[in-house]
Amino acid sequence: MRAFLIVLLGASVACVFYAYFGYPLILWIGSRFTRHRERRCAEPSLWPEITIILPVYNEQQVIRRTLDRLLAVDYPRDRLHILVISDGSTDDTDDIVLSYASKNVRLVRLPERSGKTAAENAARDHLEGEIVVNTDASVLIDREALKHLIRVFGDPTVGIASGRDVSIGLTDHDANRGEGGYVGYEMWVRSLETKLGGIVGASGCFFASRIELHNEIVPEALSRDFAAPLIAREHGYRAVSVNEAVCYVPRTKSLRREYRRKVRTMTRGLETLYFKRRLLNPFRYGTFAWMLCSHKLARWLVPWAVFAAVVSAVVLGWQVTWFRWVLASGVGMAALAVLGWWWPEEGRAPRFLSGPAYLLSSLVAGLNAWLNALRGDLQAMWEPTRRA
Repeated sequence: MRAFLIVLLGASVACVFYAYFGYPLILWIGSRFTRHRERRCAEPSLWPEITIILPVYNEQQVIRRTLDRLLAVDYPRDRLHILVISDGSTDDTDDIVLSYASKNVRLVRLPERSGKTAAENAARDHLEGEIVVNTDASVLIDREALKHLIRVFGDPTVGIASGRDVSIGLTDHDANRGEGGYVGYEMWVRSLETKLGGIVGASGCFFASRIELHNEIVPEALSRDFAAPLIAREHGYRAVSVNEAVCYVPRTKSLRREYRRKVRTMTRGLETLYFKRRLLNPFRYGTFAWMLCSHKLARWLVPWAVFAAVVSAVVLGWQVTWFRWVLASGVGMAALAVLGWWWPEEGRAPRFLSGPAYLLSSLVAGLNAWLNALRGDLQAMWEPTRRA
């Protein structure tokens, strides 16, 4: 029994190490020796015509700022169309959008709420141009970012281009600082993947796709930003991360709100991976299958690995004297994490609690997402993340 527990503990630790350290290390080493089809695309003589689609639900507080920001980006105005898909909004969002009709902003209203992916699917009949850009009402796109994102389509192998998220918080209220570190880590991993061929998941806040790829219907329970690179690979294209295409993403106001967002996105991500599971076949998809398994599946298995490690450690702690010190240290870290997680929402938790609390929140959200997916609760209905 003790030998089994030691093996289980070792395998669990190895899974966590590989998902967050081993995989990026292999990518980094590989990037030292190759730049897979990386080319610097020159600025086109005529920028392609594009449509920015903006799914919204009850965004009257921010929609005017978002539209003004989009209209101010550095891109030829006669080549830029903005399409707002209102997912059955019940506030003044639609009226505000209609007031921008003279500025080449169009509104498509869905009669009832159907979810974000359904709204993105509904845009198919209203698109203009060659490239489709997906974004959210809660983020801010850097003025220079759009040209950087669109320029890479000069490479005919690129089907999806994803922006670089930059997590930002308010100076007087930043209860979720741990999110910023994780976002930075994720963007670094994507930049390494790009050097070795391409990414396996795009930024839902800001990514672009060739119109023929966007026009492929994605089931409403799935996540389009994750499905988009998978669809691109099926059609012989690759997806890349563009570091210069910066999108500022305000952090959620509390870990509890971030927890709900993670549960929703991970549940939909698991279902998307299952729907496109044939891409995990290494004999057909080679390196891409390995990246997809390592970046997504291995990382989503981490909560279970941690759970197994905790159970093993608790049992071993009663059998092996010296192991009790390890167990005591783990209990102490867990206590700090719980304290940071349940810090008053309008307060500001000490900085040293942010990391452990964010880690605990992510692990529990992962377990919750797996349970949702296994029982078929796919959370297709969209509830936008209200950010500061």
